[in-house]
Amino acid sequence: MLKNNFKIALRSILKNKIFSFINITGLAIGIAASLLILQYVNYELNYENFNEKADRVFRLKTNRYNQGELSTEWASGVVSIGPLLKENMPEVEAYARLTQTSGVISNGDNEFRERKIYFANSDVFNVFDIDLIDGDPKTALDELYTMAVSESTANRYFGRTDVVGETLMYNKSRSIKITAVFEDVPQNSHMKFDMLGSWATVSRGREQQMNSVWYWDGYFNYVLLKEGTNPEAFAQRVDGFVETQWGEEMRNADTWMDFELQALSDIHLYSNFIGEAEVNGDGDSVYALLGISFFIILIAWVNYVNLSTAKSMERSKEVGLRKVMGSQKGQLIRQFLTESFVINLLAVILAFGIVVLVLPYFAQLADQPMTLALFTQQGFWIGLGALFLIGTFLSGLYPAFVLSSFKPIESLKGSNAANSGRTWLRKGLVVFQFMASVGLIIGTYTVYEQISFMRNQDLGIDIKQTLVITGPSVTDSTYQEKFTAFADVLKGNSGIDNVVVSTAIPGREVGWNAGGIRREGAPDSEGRQYRVLGLGYEFVETFDMELIAGRSFTRGYGDEESKILFSRSAVKDFGFASPEEALNTRIQFWGQIYTIIGVVEDYHHTSLKDNYDKLLFRLLPNTQGYYSIKYTASNTKDVINTAEENWARFFPGNPFEYFFLDDEYAEQYKADQQFGSVFTIFSSLAIFVACLGLFGLAAYMTSKRTKEIGIRKVLGASVSNIVNLLSTDFLKLIGLSVVLAIPLAYYGMEQWLNGFAFRIDLYWYILALPALFVILVALATVSFQTSRAARANPVNSLRSE
Repeated sequence: MLKNNFKIALRSILKNKIFSFINITGLAIGIAASLLILQYVNYELNYENFNEKADRVFRLKTNRYNQGELSTEWASGVVSIGPLLKENMPEVEAYARLTQTSGVISNGDNEFRERKIYFANSDVFNVFDIDLIDGDPKTALDELYTMAVSESTANRYFGRTDVVGETLMYNKSRSIKITAVFEDVPQNSHMKFDMLGSWATVSRGREQQMNSVWYWDGYFNYVLLKEGTNPEAFAQRVDGFVETQWGEEMRNADTWMDFELQALSDIHLYSNFIGEAEVNGDGDSVYALLGISFFIILIAWVNYVNLSTAKSMERSKEVGLRKVMGSQKGQLIRQFLTESFVINLLAVILAFGIVVLVLPYFAQLADQPMTLALFTQQGFWIGLGALFLIGTFLSGLYPAFVLSSFKPIESLKGSNAANSGRTWLRKGLVVFQFMASVGLIIGTYTVYEQISFMRNQDLGIDIKQTLVITGPSVTDSTYQEKFTAFADVLKGNSGIDNVVVSTAIPGREVGWNAGGIRREGAPDSEGRQYRVLGLGYEFVETFDMELIAGRSFTRGYGDEESKILFSRSAVKDFGFASPEEALNTRIQFWGQIYTIIGVVEDYHHTSLKDNYDKLLFRLLPNTQGYYSIKYTASNTKDVINTAEENWARFFPGNPFEYFFLDDEYAEQYKADQQFGSVFTIFSSLAIFVACLGLFGLAAYMTSKRTKEIGIRKVLGASVSNIVNLLSTDFLKLIGLSVVLAIPLAYYGMEQWLNGFAFRIDLYWYILALPALFVILVALATVSFQTSRAARANPVNSLRSE
């Protein structure tokens, strides 16, 4: 019986080649697209899954308040909270405290600038699953000037991994002993470190102070809670501890601090705060793509249901004859489910081939480590099998029950096809398909418009034609003279306008946060927090920043390092009525007095996702952070070569690392652009699959009305009359889809856009153009079939009459 079912299924597929092609192609595209998206989503949702204790590990996010108002949220927060909680709360099994740095590491002539260096306490090996290849986790980070290195780092410097006991030089000035080698941190970790230095190295006699203060930020603190601990109850106890430990001291300063527990597995998708270890993902985007995969495969299944039920009239006589010959309803259901099985099986095979072909391109687009090794993973085959089985039953069950329910006498008379219930179901499914398609296209267009808006908006600062060099880590007492000579040599080149220094550059977070900033003589309770950008002379002029009051730093005035600049937002936050009122005001923080000499117009230091930063600007001509080279030369290669030659001359022992500032700034939008590209591709696939089904449905419905068309032509109907007649019903359905989709898409995209400080408005054309596009595509699809029928010779269709 099973063999017979398969034979009949194959005959049916070969007999209806066009409809079989549409069904198999649509299902294959839907399955392939869903598989790719599901692998992407699975990767994003499984960050930290290699940590066996991930469900008990929490990061302590620090929230700081000024006069009752939330001012800053720190991923890398207060230095002391980890050890204090371990000491005072029995629920804490262990804590890990880390702080990040960078520097030039060398082994003889083999030297690199390392950016993923962290200093940590020994419990880091208990909190996180870090597999040691060599060394003792209990003692590896106990002593001063010791370090654990990753497997790839050991190979980079020594060409082998048995390096425990070897030494590396840090910034050419300090010898660091290697005490352990660990396996490389997996890619799906929110914190990827290559080197772990001992905490004793960074504390160096300040341990007692670092374990008690509440005002030093920039440190990651993780707690491993004991099994059975309720995280919500523990968080409330932390609030009580903060009150007991620092409450009176913070109230006297009219400031406050509290903590939030961030589950380790949530950090990658739901954390975007000051001092993150890595650029994190976006949970909303991940689930949006998951929704797209759902719609694509659902649209493909809907195609199968629509075409199968539409062709039910052709199969009704077959069903009638089978029933007359003794077939039971269950046998017929199994027959039609077998056909669904075969079609879905062929679609799965084709989908697998599509995935193999496009996987490298999709991996590059999604910026994820996807390779053919994907096919060795159990999850991939489980997903493929699930889509196959669900597709077989979900898309095959309804047509099977419809076809098997025909009554023999009515089937042989050909009266089953007029069932209005099935007609309304088909119409409803078509409406669903195109409602989803319109919504996806509106979403795609909105994402494109928002990204274009952010990339083309005036930043309030000139970042074009700017070459940035990462400042030297290896320096000596003659650094200032060397920098001045380096800058003078470069400026002597006709294609270079200026060279300026700063602690941060546009496009990268200002990491320096200063608290307790207040007017001279004011009590501590009036202190406020601001981000501080250190810069050299002529920085404001070089970047064409707008001064709205006062002046910038100028060499001729003298004692300029006791002066300070405010941004407009900082002026407003500080309580000044106008920028002019702020001039010559003396402020104090960190035990020093500064005079405000100028106010700078707000500018977009980071992405337009964020609001204007409240910034203060200090003169730090000796800073080593970044060198910004403004050039006018058309040949950028000459500028790079000139800079590199002189870099080696003035700063030997420091790797020459550079980037173009406009490219670096654009990197902030890379994730959004990737999301937009993926969204566009899969939305287009959804439209294609929907139109594929519409094409098949139009072809079938037109074929059933060939005699009617012939009669109308004989009676004088024109081609346009007939096309209009046959297209009207479909266009009504598409129109209804548009009407239903627009308000839903509007609501969804408004929610997405609200995540941006600077955003577009959803003007009418953003909603109307995608809707018009879908209508035109649908009309073209239907018209292709109807116009062919309308142009056919009526004699051919009426010959049998």
